Amino acid sequence: MQVSDRFHLWQGLSRRVQEIATAHRGCLPAATPDPEPVIPEPAEARDPEAADTPARRHAKRLFDAVHAVTDTARGRSYHSIARELGLNRRTVRKYARAATWQECIRRHYPRRPTPLDPYLGHLSQRWDEGEHNAFVLHQEIAAKGYRGHYQQVKLAVQPLRRGLLLEEVHERVTPREVARWIATAPDQRGLHVRERLARLLEHCPELQRTHTLVREFAAMLDAQDAALLPAWLDQLTTSHLPALASMAKSIREDEAAVMQGITTSFSSGVNEGRITDVKLQKRIMGGRAGVPLLRQRVVLIAHLRRHYPGSNSPVPP
Repeated sequence: MQVSDRFHLWQGLSRRVQEIATAHRGCLPAATPDPEPVIPEPAEARDPEAADTPARRHAKRLFDAVHAVTDTARGRSYHSIARELGLNRRTVRKYARAATWQECIRRHYPRRPTPLDPYLGHLSQRWDEGEHNAFVLHQEIAAKGYRGHYQQVKLAVQPLRRGLLLEEVHERVTPREVARWIATAPDQRGLHVRERLARLLEHCPELQRTHTLVREFAAMLDAQDAALLPAWLDQLTTSHLPALASMAKSIREDEAAVMQGITTSFSSGVNEGRITDVKLQKRIMGGRAGVPLLRQRVVLIAHLRRHYPGSNSPVPP
């Protein structure tokens, strides 16, 4: 009797969901609310030529020093100029090739989004209301679905203690994130995920249809009931979504094994574990030993796992 592995079935479905999200990438910005408009600073208040920060003053000072030497002594090597100024040769080359000192300013790249970003607005609001205890703030956002550590909240509110604003990011949602949202059980989704996913599904009928089909398959796996599998495959075929239609075709080629994988408790997890053991030993021993020692270690690991199935077996010496 052949039994399909439930993990690989779910993994294959998640991969198809990501393909659908990629095909409908234009709908993904609907998941994030529009950021509040920022009033631009008046042009007269900004002077791009002014060295008004320590970094800008440092860049201007180096630029003037390097060009003072290169303009008066043309043809000198970067190495000799670096020795004279006490700078690194690459630094001298960078400033010598620049037309203005502003070109040498390190660009400010926006920080990457973090799981705490959806709750920064709440943190700022509660801070303005007088709640400055990071532990209390962590408990409040944890009740809203945040699963991070208290220390992350403590670090996040440090700018507020110095009178600065929290830097919020408004990143576009990626197809991989959408696939993870849809594949996650509804009761396991955080508040910000539920809100974003609801906006996205309302905007994109194709992803709404995909979400419904994924949850139906998840219900079959949870109940270990494959009675609705044929009807579910028909829905995939007629969904007008090529990724799901191709999956329905693949499942029908091995439908009996898939039904056994849904309804029985058997899985190929043991075989996958053995394959992982072999690959691990090959990586550990690559170029260091021959096949006899590899065979001995693989057999020993299998023996250890057979005698201690509920624990992580130690790696043999």
